Amino acid sequence: MRVGQNPAKSINQVPQPAEVTVAVVVYIPFIGGYYAESLDILKICLGSIISNTDRPFDLMVFDNASCPEVRDYLLDLHRDGRIQSLTLSDRNLGKVAAWNHLFAAAPGRYIAYADADVYHYPGWLSPLVEALELFPNAGMVTGMPLLAKEEMSSATVQWASETQGASLERGQLLSWDDFWRHGGTLGRPEDEVRQFYQDNPIVRIDYQGRQYYAGASHFQFAAHKHILQQFFPLSADRPMGQVRQLDEALNQTGYLRLSTLAYHIQHIGNVLPDDRSKAGIQAFLQASPVQPAGGRSFWDLKPLQKMLRWVYSKSFEILYRK
Repeated sequence: MRVGQNPAKSINQVPQPAEVTVAVVVYIPFIGGYYAESLDILKICLGSIISNTDRPFDLMVFDNASCPEVRDYLLDLHRDGRIQSLTLSDRNLGKVAAWNHLFAAAPGRYIAYADADVYHYPGWLSPLVEALELFPNAGMVTGMPLLAKEEMSSATVQWASETQGASLERGQLLSWDDFWRHGGTLGRPEDEVRQFYQDNPIVRIDYQGRQYYAGASHFQFAAHKHILQQFFPLSADRPMGQVRQLDEALNQTGYLRLSTLAYHIQHIGNVLPDDRSKAGIQAFLQASPVQPAGGRSFWDLKPLQKMLRWVYSKSFEILYRK
């Protein structure tokens, strides 16, 4: 039995998704030890996305069974309209399983993914989307200079060497300071990182007057949704260690893996930087909560919404039950 008519029938249109879906996976099982500063870093990550993204976007977050403090924070952001889609898993399914969910559900034409310990500089998104639009077969673009083993981007190097209008240069074209700016956040000994830097020349590609490095990373990237969906779902029977499936699949299929010459994003790790201004990481923790793009309207006021819901309920009772 139905009483009255569903008021949703009178709605003539619904909000359309943004062209870009920004996706983040979160896993903070407790506050302490390795994760002692992870909630603060998560706040910096999501705060920088909300504040510094220069194109319309929808924010999707997948939480892999984090502790109550983290979930309360995410739920607050969702209630305030800063997270458009929030998934709370009752167990840790792993990063790739979270990808399987996010990349299938993301409504945008482009997907920009980041781990929960990445800071996004002002205007970070446009350079990544511009790269996706510039290259006809761009698979994934990371928003910082990246030195990676060349075999993981062999299709990118081959394309640049064979394509008219493209050229490449190989050598130590990235300074040690720029490399260590990221390498120093990975928890590896400096001598080991320096040896990798010395043993692996970087490949710089020039195409239509724009320059990029060959190589991308699964901790942060932007991609066409329709390209990602060719490879998902990926095998996800372990919580970690399976993310290279995406790197290998893109390379084997001939898609390009690229990174930008400038730092548009910054990996933080699990410890807050001693000098946040040096890395360009703003102190979101001390700031007032970041408002969504466009601010809040008069109709978003909670007391007004509560009053209107009361009026609606009373009107429904009068019209249909009495």
